[in-house]
Amino acid sequence: MTVLAVTGHMDLSEASVPLVRAELRRVVRTAAGRGPLVGLSCVARGADSLFAETVLQAGGELVVVLPSADSRELAVEARHAEVFDRLLARAAERVQLPFATGSPDAYEAANAVLLARADAVVAVWDGLPPAGRGGTGDMVRHALAAGLEVLRVWPRGCARGRGEANRNPQ
Repeated sequence: MTVLAVTGHMDLSEASVPLVRAELRRVVRTAAGRGPLVGLSCVARGADSLFAETVLQAGGELVVVLPSADSRELAVEARHAEVFDRLLARAAERVQLPFATGSPDAYEAANAVLLARADAVVAVWDGLPPAGRGGTGDMVRHALAAGLEVLRVWPRGCARGRGEANRNPQ
């Protein structure tokens, strides 16, 4: 069995979504070719959800780690609730952390759960240094320190964006 955790940017540009999706399919297919596959994700908008959908499409199991009790409310605010609910409904397992609200502490704790259970980390990451605790760069730093393989996904032409068009890049 191969267990892949995901970390990645939520603010992918609209044009980046198909590029990332295609590369995730390649990475996930390769892992699934080795036997049973489990994907670990917080199912946030952007990279986390793209990865979760790809794992399910490849026949893998999805484990959802919810950093805080308000994870769904945060998804609603990000116009991501429909995708969040669909992925949560298909999860083989849910891990709810004891934080009331999303915060750097909650995201760091979620990352720790992902790292503790993963064989490798798929990072949809622009390669920039960490901007703060609990984000993509921070997760990559911790994964490398733990000796985990990091499979970076950032195809040529990818960019981050902040507009309404990529609020829910599905």
